[in-house]
Amino acid sequence: MIEIIPAIDIIDGKCVRLSQGDYGKQTTYSATPREMAELYADSGVRRIHLVDLDGAKAGKPCNLASLREIASSGALDIEWGGGIKEPSHLEAVLEAGADHAIIGSLAVKQPEIMEEWLERFGGEKIILGADLRDGKVAVSGWLEDSPLTIHDLMERFIPHGLKEVIVTDISKDGMLQGPSTQLYVDLAERYPGIIFTVSGGISSLDDIKRLDTLGLQRVIVGKAIYENRISLPELKEYINR
Repeated sequence: MIEIIPAIDIIDGKCVRLSQGDYGKQTTYSATPREMAELYADSGVRRIHLVDLDGAKAGKPCNLASLREIASSGALDIEWGGGIKEPSHLEAVLEAGADHAIIGSLAVKQPEIMEEWLERFGGEKIILGADLRDGKVAVSGWLEDSPLTIHDLMERFIPHGLKEVIVTDISKDGMLQGPSTQLYVDLAERYPGIIFTVSGGISSLDDIKRLDTLGLQRVIVGKAIYENRISLPELKEYINR
């Protein structure tokens, strides 16, 4: 059964959601990151997806205080992305309580460091984050496009122990129009030894049911929960298992 991973996107210590990665299309919510994390933990969620949007833009972690607050309870498995550009950043994120570090821009711009981290920390701790725009990988908080495809990254990092990849279709993110289902099915078939996490576009419980039926393993749900398109009780069969 597919695993639900709620997303908490953070700007200036607040919960936000962007539409298509546009910082100018930002919705800020009243609940704090810690409050949302506690709500998810109380609902039986095991893993959450934290994104430091300030960090992604600045090129260094900026919301570690929120990470420390959430990690202090020890109730959740935390994957953290945004602004991890050098060894000191990775060290700071892990020391603050992240269980997994999502590496995106650095994997594109300095792939040799990504290879080193995969070999040193393992593919369970170091997760590749691939954010796609028109088939190409975007970096720096989705503000820059690279010439690389997801397949370029997969072929480079699998020999070094890559095991988990979060793939986001930027055109779908925050739009509540449904995910790019075929993209994930194709990736799972091409790379059967890799765990792919669906990210972007989840709008209803039907989206999740379809992904589950197709055998996909993980899905990140963000805006649909904030906007009450999907309730936590509805997700109970996927969370409490």
